[in-house]
Order: sequence, then structure tokens, then C-alpha cells
Amino acid sequence: MNEVIEVLVVDDHPMFRQGVVHSLGQEPGFRVVGETASGEEALMLAQALLPTVVLLDISMPGWNGIVTAERIAMACPATVIVMLTSSEDKDKLLAALKAGARGYVLKGVSARELAQVLRAAVDGEVYVSPSIAAEMLVSLTQRKAPDPLQELTDRERTILSLIGLGRTNREIGDELHLAEKTIKHYVTNILQKLQVRSRVEAALLASRGPSSGS
Repeated sequence: MNEVIEVLVVDDHPMFRQGVVHSLGQEPGFRVVGETASGEEALMLAQALLPTVVLLDISMPGWNGIVTAERIAMACPATVIVMLTSSEDKDKLLAALKAGARGYVLKGVSARELAQVLRAAVDGEVYVSPSIAAEMLVSLTQRKAPDPLQELTDRERTILSLIGLGRTNREIGDELHLAEKTIKHYVTNILQKLQVRSRVEAALLASRGPSSGS
């Protein structure tokens, strides 16, 4: 890890890019070997210079950062790609990681923090800015909670509502003109789909109706 980390900085805002170049130049163990405002030129420079790290903005005219990351990852697999962006869009974060980026850093970090992230990325770690990582986790956990009642067929819902009224399998069978054995199979399916152990739990879940809080 004593080797100098060579960085190519890619950002279409000249003042911001120059600020990053200057800041990294002050950090021990770093050398900025190139800078550009375009993704197309970034690929050519990456192939010519073979930097340790390419620091990429996402929103650029022409090739955006995602496309550029994909092209550089294919052409220079040994080069580490880190996105430095103001975008907190979770889809862009996922697309960047899928394209081969090993870091997703929001603009506004200090030069010291950026240097730490780049060192970690070169060491093989994946880094995502904490604020967007936390948001991502929240949205993923929320998405993972579909309403189990939606999994039931119309017939299963009818049987569940009759269970809720306290009917036995035989009574439900008589009402629906089905064999008691058939009702028993339906009940087993219902319990499995709702991930509950008993008719009572199933009836309680049904009485609550669709997910509360919607």
C-alpha cells in the first residue's frame, strides 16, 4: 500500500474538477495523472495512462458516468472506478455498481475522506456514502413486505373469511358444496401462504385486512 495511487479525474464542471485535482494533489500517496470533461476522452486516457483509480461524475454530456464506467471496466479491468457525484438517485447507484464502480461518493466530502475512500477501494472494499446507503436499506426493507393476503386466490379468500366466522371445515364444505377433505387442503395452503401456524392466526390476519398504514 506504499505505492502511489494514480488518479484520473473526470468531471464536466471545470472549477469542481480543478478543486478535486488540487485537493488530491495535496494528499500524501496520491498523484493526479490526468483530467477530462468527457467520458469518451476518459476511456482513451484510461487506456493510455492505466491509472490506479478513475474518479467519475455521473451527469456528463455525451457518455454519462454509467456508460463510461462500463467501457473503462471492460477496457481496463485493473483500474478501480469510483463515482463522485451529487446524485442521490438509488437507481443510478445500483446502475453504477452494476457497471463496475467500486465506490459511490456524494460531492461535498472532504479531501481527507475522499482519499480514505479511494485507498479503501484500491484495497478491494466497496464504499457507498452513508446517507444514500441508509436510504437504500430502508427502501429495500419496505419493498420486501408485500401483503400476504394478496397471495390468496378468490376461493381461498372466501374460505378464510368463513374461518374468521368460526366455521369448521365440514361447515365450510357444506356451504361451498365441497368435500371436507378438499377444504382441509385449502386451509393448509392458506396457512402456508400467510406463514401462520393455526386457523386462529389466519383469522386474526384476515380480520386486520390489507397491510395497515396504507
